[in-house]
Amino acid sequence: MKSMHSMTNRENYLRSMEFRNPEWIPCRISFPAATWSKYRDALYVLVGRHPDIFGKVTNRANYDDFGIQVDSVPWKDEWGCTWRFPINGLDGQVVEHPLRDWSALRSFKAPDPLDARDWEETKENFRKAKERGQLASDGPPHGSMFMRLYYLREFSNLMLDFATEHPLLQDLIAIVSDYNKKFIEKLVECGVDMISFGDDLGNQDRLPISPKVFRRDLLPAYSDIFRPAREAGVHVYFHSDGHILEVIDDLASAGVTVINPQSRANGIDEIRKVCYGKICVDLDIDRQVVLPYGTADCVRRHVEEVILKLGSKRGGLWIIAGCYPDTPIENIEALCEAMEEYQCHYSRV
Repeated sequence: MKSMHSMTNRENYLRSMEFRNPEWIPCRISFPAATWSKYRDALYVLVGRHPDIFGKVTNRANYDDFGIQVDSVPWKDEWGCTWRFPINGLDGQVVEHPLRDWSALRSFKAPDPLDARDWEETKENFRKAKERGQLASDGPPHGSMFMRLYYLREFSNLMLDFATEHPLLQDLIAIVSDYNKKFIEKLVECGVDMISFGDDLGNQDRLPISPKVFRRDLLPAYSDIFRPAREAGVHVYFHSDGHILEVIDDLASAGVTVINPQSRANGIDEIRKVCYGKICVDLDIDRQVVLPYGTADCVRRHVEEVILKLGSKRGGLWIIAGCYPDTPIENIEALCEAMEEYQCHYSRV
């Protein structure tokens, strides 16, 4: 951040999520490998022009390193789910579900979270992050609860399980919940500041299951998963794509202190009604319409609207934007400029 800031990045994040008058609104931009591959050096140069958003960038990305996200090359995760990635550098989908037939549950063995990583290294990474004035944040892989259930069962099967209250569903929920709780307990033990948890709960305009079913079957699991963090005073960050307005209060009751909703699927005014002054919002800038199809001026006005409607001198607002290959590079530049212009708005007024 700019030298004019007196707070460290970590202190500013903590003050923002706790409504304790941060100095600036935390703003971040992320690029999947596919975006780096498309824009290459042009994106590297752009990032270098905006250290206030990206920090100090010294090394070029390997523009053609897609990791596991390689077109048509299957990959099996630790739960035994087989993935395919139809586009290099973008998320894929599960194509083989190990528990599609409930009979497979009898011999199913969940992975051990204690084997997920080198926990001593994680502990040291948290210590170094805090020493640098950075927030120590980490969490289970994205899609760790609701999504993991349909990765294992297949989506339509899982919807039927919820609808019919299948007797084995609670057994599977308990297996997945236990994994996540143990993973989070280890992160807390290692000194994490904030648990980052991602689970896409929404369709474009509604939940795929009713709020009543969510509260009956999933909310108790989330409460149990997040309890070790909240009892230790560790914050819980929850990302969810899709429309989730009806269950944000429920997630807060389960221990979530920062919610990351999509602006397009939920609406800025509606998010304000549910969240303003009650739970910190890390707003996902509109990557469905504004970023890919709007003009640079539309991008700037969108960021301004977000700041003015959701921001406050007390805090409670972060902004994040995912820029995918369909985002014109001039819109990425406009996004950076708007974030830089408005991130200190409430420090000036």
